[in-house]
Amino acid sequence: MDDERFIRRTIALAARAKSMTSPNPMVGALVVKNGRIISEAYHKKAGTPHAEVLAIGNAPDSVRGASLYVSLEPCCHKDKRTPPCTKKIIASGIKKVVISMKDPNPKVSGKGIKELRKAGIEVISGVLEDESGRLNESYIKYITTGMPFVTLKVAMTLDGKIATPEGESKWITGEKARRMVHRLRGRVDAVMTAIGTVKADNPRLTCRTGNYKNPTRIIIDPDLEISVDSNVLLTPPDTFIVARKTAARVAGRAFSEKKKLLSERNIRIIEYEGGKADLQRLMKELGGTNITSVLVEGGSSLNSRCLEEEIVDKVMFFIAPKIIGGRESFPSVGGKTYRSLQGAHRLKDLKIKRIGDDILVEGYIRK
Repeated sequence: MDDERFIRRTIALAARAKSMTSPNPMVGALVVKNGRIISEAYHKKAGTPHAEVLAIGNAPDSVRGASLYVSLEPCCHKDKRTPPCTKKIIASGIKKVVISMKDPNPKVSGKGIKELRKAGIEVISGVLEDESGRLNESYIKYITTGMPFVTLKVAMTLDGKIATPEGESKWITGEKARRMVHRLRGRVDAVMTAIGTVKADNPRLTCRTGNYKNPTRIIIDPDLEISVDSNVLLTPPDTFIVARKTAARVAGRAFSEKKKLLSERNIRIIEYEGGKADLQRLMKELGGTNITSVLVEGGSSLNSRCLEEEIVDKVMFFIAPKIIGGRESFPSVGGKTYRSLQGAHRLKDLKIKRIGDDILVEGYIRK
């Protein structure tokens, strides 16, 4: 029970750095001596000291003979900006290390535990492993697949509409739900939408609450229709525009001039062949730029494509107590194809929350 209590504290410490450590995992650690916590810390940012090193270094007394609790297996490799944590732990005289979960990084996985045990340190692993895994779900997918963890966010009415036939969508959900979405943006590396949403709403796609960072923006814009005065292009940080190469051949000089103008403003153009962007390939390309998490905030068509191309890991549906009706109103998930009831996208680990007057339904896509 003590092990669980102390590990739960390391997870809470790690969570303080949400959005700050990418592409590194969030990690919390504490030192326990004679049944009492004498020091605790968490990893604050990529490139800065790790939680274990901080916890040991911040201890007011000697840690010799003490126990170290950590939410993720201590690192043991040198292919990074900070020294291996295992060396510091061994040199400190720690006698026992309790780990919540192994690090899925192949450079570490099990090797850190093996090194500690070889040095005569007792190691216990797997305490509240599922909770630690949920905290670092983006890191886990990124480090094991090279692709970001994708969350599909939808704000809709009770009858499943996201906009009226004229495109009116502000505001379907209430203020509390919108504040929560801003926090979500601040906790991911990137937000992805399509040109239709940009043209209709001219959003900034920024985080306007708390001390969170603004995400990178990913705009699916096949024909490079975006206005150079769009809010997403005028607000830092980076914006990536995904356009097809054939558009350059059709639009000719106009396309080239706009592309040059955007490039001069440090806006990256990702070009693809064919009629539609391959979203699986796009995710791999984004992973190559150290983007570990993506929040999709699109319209009916993009929502459908993300689900059909199986890039979505988690969904968050905010449901407002409103009914629009009408065949021409926009559904939350559109597209020209549908699935049978037997083949419908199914969710697991479902959670339902009240957010002001709205209801949030969230869960993970069954692969």
